[in-house]
Amino acid sequence: MIVVHHLNDSRSQRILWLLEELGVPYDIKRYDRDAQTRLAPAELKAVHPLGKSPVITDGERTVHESGAIIDYLIRRHGGGRLAPALGSEAYETYLQWLHYAEGSAMLPMLLNMYVMRLGEAGAPLHPRIHGEMANHLGYVEGALEGRDWLLGQEFSGADIQMSFVGEVAGAFGQLDRYPAIKAWVGRLQSRPAYKAALERGGAYSFVRQDA
Repeated sequence: MIVVHHLNDSRSQRILWLLEELGVPYDIKRYDRDAQTRLAPAELKAVHPLGKSPVITDGERTVHESGAIIDYLIRRHGGGRLAPALGSEAYETYLQWLHYAEGSAMLPMLLNMYVMRLGEAGAPLHPRIHGEMANHLGYVEGALEGRDWLLGQEFSGADIQMSFVGEVAGAFGQLDRYPAIKAWVGRLQSRPAYKAALERGGAYSFVRQDA
């Protein structure tokens, strides 16, 4: 049985969502952030030395990192769903989105989150961070213009992996500037499997109220 080690208000929500999309049975082991620091509890280090979420166990195997988990679950349990055929041109694009989400797009989002906590002390960093956020969100906006999903008309694991980028941008009040991303996030959050994952996973701060 697959076990999702699920930290509240975290990237692990999209792993629950993926499993709901695939219809794969799973259990949830819940962990709560520290109310003051918002950090994961030390208990997660018993699952993986980094003590981070998401992380899954599948029998004797432990898999961490969002992109690796999504790739693993789709390859092992997807039955050909939610990913293009290996070796196709679409697969190469799909693979880039899996890596891009955490390798590049989330960095300025995270920096913005941390620097906001510094108040006025962080003001000198805002122009550079906001410029990088605009750069990445502009890129994603262009990729989504005229299409429903990142690969065109086919929803895939790339959309699930990239969803957190759009959701965090929404939390920062950025989506009115990027109508294609805003509409895409609405489509994502309207999917039945997304809603089912919320029911199982619990409170999640990044849901648009109009989705």
